[in-house]
Amino acid sequence: MNAAQKPEADVCLLLEGTYPFVRGGVSSWVHQLLAGMPELTFSLIFLGGRRRDYGKPRYELPQNVIHLETHYLEDGLRHEPPEPTNPSAQLARESEQLHQYLDARAGRSQASKAAVNRLEHAVDAALVRMERPGGLKLEHFLCSEVAWQHICKAHQATDPDASFVDYFWTLRLLHAPLFQLAAIAAQAPLARVYHTVSTGYAGFLGALLERHSGRPLILSEHGIYTKERRIDLNQAEWFDDLGGPQHSAWSDGSAAIRKLWIRYFESLGRLTYRAADPIISLYEGNRERQASDGAASERTRVIVNGIDANRFEAARATRPQNKVPLVVGLIGRVVPIKDVKTFLRAMQLVTAQLPEAEGWIIGSEDEDPAYGQECRALARSLGIEKHIRFLGHQNVADILPQLGLLMLTSISEAQPLAILEGFAAGVPCVATDVGACREQIDGRTEEDQALGRAGRIAPFADARALGDAALELLANFEAWKGCQAAGLERVQRFYAESTMLEEYRAVYLRAVEG
Repeated sequence: MNAAQKPEADVCLLLEGTYPFVRGGVSSWVHQLLAGMPELTFSLIFLGGRRRDYGKPRYELPQNVIHLETHYLEDGLRHEPPEPTNPSAQLARESEQLHQYLDARAGRSQASKAAVNRLEHAVDAALVRMERPGGLKLEHFLCSEVAWQHICKAHQATDPDASFVDYFWTLRLLHAPLFQLAAIAAQAPLARVYHTVSTGYAGFLGALLERHSGRPLILSEHGIYTKERRIDLNQAEWFDDLGGPQHSAWSDGSAAIRKLWIRYFESLGRLTYRAADPIISLYEGNRERQASDGAASERTRVIVNGIDANRFEAARATRPQNKVPLVVGLIGRVVPIKDVKTFLRAMQLVTAQLPEAEGWIIGSEDEDPAYGQECRALARSLGIEKHIRFLGHQNVADILPQLGLLMLTSISEAQPLAILEGFAAGVPCVATDVGACREQIDGRTEEDQALGRAGRIAPFADARALGDAALELLANFEAWKGCQAAGLERVQRFYAESTMLEEYRAVYLRAVEG
């Protein structure tokens, strides 16, 4: 089906690895937008890696979703090398400029503003014609003589002692999806406004659509994509480069390869920032991070997440009234960035003092099954397996009344919905000092802070501090009740779903009306 045959929606959402195939977090927020604006029509473009990593949709699409298409970039990657080619002088120049842009080094920040602007405008012109008749194609970018010369030169500049084979396959892995996305953009449905929920590949697609269609692009970042990819890469011990060599451990040149990945995603981020207006984050710290990463400050703004606290009224009513349930829950995907292992170590300290206490891990293990197995093994080695329950995905409204505390041990967050949902259900929270967690628990403004603390904050990866904070509240009913009251009042006054929806409705209208 070509673009002309696809229905035109008011808003086209660009979704990378999230809704409707993954539950929680960003996906929950997307479903809120769709269900909360029935007067608008939406089309969805989902980008994933491999089809086999995603099952059936985890959400029932609202009736105002008039189109969904899915694309799996790794499945669509060409494993045979592109045919060598001799591009025209113009295409050779475009290839060189795009290589320079995507492989931007720290030294580029020292280039003159005029030189950077010239490069960016040249790249914009190349992107408009990418994978179009007469435009830049993958074989020009990877298999022409000029491309080969650039790759060799860049390898020498990166780390001449690192494996050239690894370097080449990494470049192929990084760059090939961009040409797939250019083909997807050519067939994408029209919309009055495009809205990408991250930078990265979805952001790159959004930038292409903004340039091709002339329609506005909105960017919402929950977590900062480049920051989270940097965390992922620094944690990784190996990765599969889609048909190229498999790295059983990071080699001496691994630092250079990691920097290549990071520079690449930073470049995609800047490209998205240049195309999007407005650029939305969830709290001031991330807005400042966007500006430091290249977003124009005047385009940035904050819209906090919101929830319907009334949805948890029944959960509040079913809670025990005169005691704290000795259950500490972690609600989140079982993945390294959530640092479930620190949660387990904190629970070892809690159960040593309160032998009746339990730790419940409430989230899917599908994304990283190996990490899930490591967590189970750690629970056994700590001698607390009888105190720990791995419950998988659950309806949080059913689970929350059974918890005495939430604990978030993440090493990176934006503004977690789980904390707000816990507050609405009457559950205080102990969280690491990442993202907006401190302002959610302690308050954002003076008026908000006057409500009191809704839990405790601890440094990330500090099991002792997290365990001590949990013990303080579990063993002190009056302190716990104070946190419960502050959290409920905070979420009702400052994190209402209706306010969030009205702000996004206004963003859409301004974008459409110009």
